[in-house]
Amino acid sequence: MKIKNLLPIAGTILFLIIALSSCQDDISTIGSEILGDQIPNGILDESQTIVSYSKKMGPVQSNRLPAYQLGVYNDPVFGKSTVNLLSQLTLTENDPKFGEDAQVDSVYVYLPYFSKATTVDSVTTYELDSIYGASPINISIAASNYFLRDYDPSTGFQEFQNYYTDQGSTFEDNLGPVLASIENFIPSETGFVFDEGGDNEEKLIPGLRVKLDSTFFQEKIIDMEGAEELRNSNNFKDYLRGIYFQVNSPSNDGSLFIFDAASAYISIYYNFKNPDEDERENAIFRLGLGGINVNTFDNELPQPVETALENPNTQSGEENLYIRGGDGIISVVELFGKDLDNNGIADDLEVLRDKKLIINEANLIFYVNQNIIAGGTTEPERIIIYDLKNSNVLADYNSDQTNGLDPLDAFTNHYGRLERGTDGKGKYYKMKITDHISNLINKDSTNVPLGIVVSQNVTIRTTLDLENPIEPNIEQVPSSSVVSPEGTVLYGNATSNPEKRLKLQIYYTEPK
Repeated sequence: MKIKNLLPIAGTILFLIIALSSCQDDISTIGSEILGDQIPNGILDESQTIVSYSKKMGPVQSNRLPAYQLGVYNDPVFGKSTVNLLSQLTLTENDPKFGEDAQVDSVYVYLPYFSKATTVDSVTTYELDSIYGASPINISIAASNYFLRDYDPSTGFQEFQNYYTDQGSTFEDNLGPVLASIENFIPSETGFVFDEGGDNEEKLIPGLRVKLDSTFFQEKIIDMEGAEELRNSNNFKDYLRGIYFQVNSPSNDGSLFIFDAASAYISIYYNFKNPDEDERENAIFRLGLGGINVNTFDNELPQPVETALENPNTQSGEENLYIRGGDGIISVVELFGKDLDNNGIADDLEVLRDKKLIINEANLIFYVNQNIIAGGTTEPERIIIYDLKNSNVLADYNSDQTNGLDPLDAFTNHYGRLERGTDGKGKYYKMKITDHISNLINKDSTNVPLGIVVSQNVTIRTTLDLENPIEPNIEQVPSSSVVSPEGTVLYGNATSNPEKRLKLQIYYTEPK
């Protein structure tokens, strides 16, 4: 601001106070602050320089996930997906002793759902989380003869072994006897109580609990007391290699749930002869499911979506962006247009760097294509944006002060939650990328392609490998995306609807 020299000193001070107050009002509308005597110059719309498109990921690593899926989910847009599970069994104690003449009474496998418990007047009810669909499915559980290795022999056992979402047929070629079958299964909010009021009362939260073949575990576990196969964990993993959960749906719909494998287990209920008494005693021995777990996927992508993904326009961008979890679909966003002078920097970015703009706020706004998406509970609440070249979060992730909240509300400054209309349908996601844009303009950071995926839990930062990397340099995806069954369709940069076009808005201050 320039002050005329002819003004009296008192008038000058009053003018400055009024002017600064006015500037502060302007700044508050864009969430920024003035440094020194610099004033905000407004909003820069860089939407025309965006190129965006979608790509089918193909098989993705599905061991070492933060959580696992099981079931059948039919997405209104992306079709039916069947998710099976191979789970390695682990000893809960080495060289177990079962007592004299031990006999199995019953065996159950238990996969607990994510849920929230509420107790009123000693009555506990549960609200389920991460359950998708409400139609019946059939589940078959069989012993597995496939050995799951910790380390990859092709690397000289120096790196962990990866298993991928397309290995279902391999696992199914190595199945042992069927241990249980359950038909018309639907996840329920009801928990389990055993020996209620007794000395050995046991309460379990809601989950999949299925009775398994007792004879199999009598022979494979109880009768093997003292054998080398039960001596330690390594011996056991090669001996009883795991169980395979295979699902199908009697209809086109189904149900699917997400669970924590570390909390799942098999309970072997048995009795043995007490040498000091005439009566037999009851006991429980458990096998863990917290070793190596692998999800396999069978997706039935509808032809219109398949066609839209076959040959994306990577030069000019696409009208629609498709994103889906699992071994699903990723969208790519490239900022600031072309590098016509071939110096390695997008021309529009060079112009902004020359101006040395101070970036107050920058947002990427993705509008939901409500002409394709039905809306409501099937829409993913969260999507995330990340650096494709380095498979890493953007700078804004580390400065988001909402990082300590629950996953549904965490990192909402950076990864804005789905904004919904009064009808409950999703309108848009706003990704705040202020630090990222500021670094590109003022710190000469590399203008990397950005990946957009759905996320089941935005607080998880781990990544998983694609079996076959795809362009542009997509080698890994966030693991929270692989766990998410949902998807959505967003308007891209090439849509004919200018109001819904993918937008990059930059609020800036131009220094004097």
